[in-house]
Amino acid sequence: MEHEHGNHGNGIANHEKMERDFQFRFLVALPLTVFVVLLSPTFQNFFNFTFDPAGLGKWLYPALASVVVIYCGWPFFTGAISELKAKNYGMMTLVSIAVLSGYLFSVANTLLLGIGHARGDPHADFYWDIATLVTVLLLGHWMEMRAVRGTYGALKELAKLIPPRARLQKGNELIEVETAQLKIGDVVVVEPGEKVPADGVVIDGASSVSEAMITGEFLPVLKKVGSKVVGGTINNDGVLKVEVKKTGRETVLAQIMELIGRAQTTKPPVHSLANRAANYLTIAAVDGGLLTFIVWALIGGAEGLLFALTLAITVVVITCPHALGLAIPTVTTITATIAARGGILIKDMEAIELARKMDYVIFDKTGTLTEGAFGVRQIRAFSGGETISTGPEVDEVLRYAASADYYSQHPIARAITKESERRNIKIGAARNFKYIAGQGVTAAIGDRKVLVGNSALMRGLSLPEFYAGSQTLVWVAVDGRVIGVIGLSDQIREDAKSAIESLRTLGLKIAMLTGDNRSMAEAVSGELGIDLVFAEVLPEDKVNKVRELQEEGYKVAMVGDGINDAPSLTQADVGIAIGAGTDVAIESADVILVKNSMRDVVRLFNLSRVTMKKMFQNLAWAVAYNLLAIPVAAGVLYPWGILLRPEWGAVFMSVSSVIVALNALTLYQKKI
Repeated sequence: MEHEHGNHGNGIANHEKMERDFQFRFLVALPLTVFVVLLSPTFQNFFNFTFDPAGLGKWLYPALASVVVIYCGWPFFTGAISELKAKNYGMMTLVSIAVLSGYLFSVANTLLLGIGHARGDPHADFYWDIATLVTVLLLGHWMEMRAVRGTYGALKELAKLIPPRARLQKGNELIEVETAQLKIGDVVVVEPGEKVPADGVVIDGASSVSEAMITGEFLPVLKKVGSKVVGGTINNDGVLKVEVKKTGRETVLAQIMELIGRAQTTKPPVHSLANRAANYLTIAAVDGGLLTFIVWALIGGAEGLLFALTLAITVVVITCPHALGLAIPTVTTITATIAARGGILIKDMEAIELARKMDYVIFDKTGTLTEGAFGVRQIRAFSGGETISTGPEVDEVLRYAASADYYSQHPIARAITKESERRNIKIGAARNFKYIAGQGVTAAIGDRKVLVGNSALMRGLSLPEFYAGSQTLVWVAVDGRVIGVIGLSDQIREDAKSAIESLRTLGLKIAMLTGDNRSMAEAVSGELGIDLVFAEVLPEDKVNKVRELQEEGYKVAMVGDGINDAPSLTQADVGIAIGAGTDVAIESADVILVKNSMRDVVRLFNLSRVTMKKMFQNLAWAVAYNLLAIPVAAGVLYPWGILLRPEWGAVFMSVSSVIVALNALTLYQKKI
């Protein structure tokens, strides 16, 4: 199992390595770019100052710019090659064309004409512009990679569920061995509170086993001779002897890991808005530059070639404004900060782009829409042929039940004792406590024999008629007479209904996934007003339900908290993990709700809408700037004496970046 997720570990390491690389190159580029700007004749002339250290300024200017372009900008060039091979011209291609065009033109000017700015010739002054462009874009990519950092940690967390060692029975001896050494046919002993080390079949003993980490359902499952058990589940009460039937890739956990990996590779790809805009701008830059050169070369003849080339390069450079490089990262970084302050951790910023497009939000029932733990819904006492709902008789039923259950670790028993504490009911000391797997407990309270459990434990006693609905019933008998019944069920979360109503107002449809039976599922669905219910769904089939909706053309968000939700969270267009859920679910999701609040699901979708609005505004500004600047840079207004000189084009680019940044900062004023 370790070997299987080794490739995923390499993916994490590679991403972190890339992030560190962008960070380092930015930190190198920043001080060098400051010097390049100070050495620029454009800035020196504009602000009327001189900066020429040791008289080497005219050589330092192109040299430092070359380090920024060639070394610091190298990731853009390698990225452009990948985009060109894939025929998907994104930001890397656009940046590379702009940077190389401006840089090579400037180098040619330097080598062939001398340092042009010494004569006041502006044609050579692309160095500072290109250096600042590379630095700003390095910052933008570093910021974006920090916000978008992906992870395959879910596979690591799954591997942790299997205990590292197991107790193997060899004849009459128990030998502790590494779990990885277990073979099919081995017999292992699992004590109460221990994890089952491998998938197998019970050959001796009886106990309730918690399978919540696999199935998502909180109700323990009775295991006896012949019952199948799953590696990683927890034995609650009795001692079990288990014959190993599956190891390695055949185990349930290994199959879940495979589902997660498969979902990660089949999840619909989403290209960022900036890349889509860059795709069109790349074509515009190349075509615009060529057209500009051809037109002005024809007009000016041989003598006008340098002028034509200068305008063409200006067009190419100005088509890649700093604003486009910052339009998305500034917004995503601020969004991630705002979300984190509110207890929403965004692991994949594409989730923010996608969230506004969702058609369905699918909720796992147990632990998401419900508390994921038993709670007492009602207590009834039977006396003289009557059913009593309040009064001392009801308190007496709870007192006997809580007293008998005091020593039990079963979730139902804990719910009953917790209810007695809430009502301040004093319980008696139990003697002769006995747990009967799959039925309940017996105990002596004072001089009375008490039975607390299901109908199987009450065999031979007269049970009054009582409608259970979706509740689990626990009968209480004293000295051979049934005195009452306690109804328990998974409690619906207080904030679930209001959250679902709010999501509906956003135009979203709500679906629910659960392994519970149809009646229990419909009881919860009816109370919350859910549109679509998937009940009695096997853990391995949950991901298929998500995929079915996607294949019907719907965009799907999934909210869950269990291990069995992990493949579904990965497959969904947006996976949202409730913070109190398992580590595996949290690692598989795109978004984590730290506060475990259903209202945060609504806040996430609201934040998506506000964020995308800002992104579109920034991109609209960046593109509008291009639509205005490109024709001017191409010399369309030159017949009227208006020409956008390269240095002024660079200044306008900087102003455009400031506008984009200020617009992103207004996100802090929004109430989510």
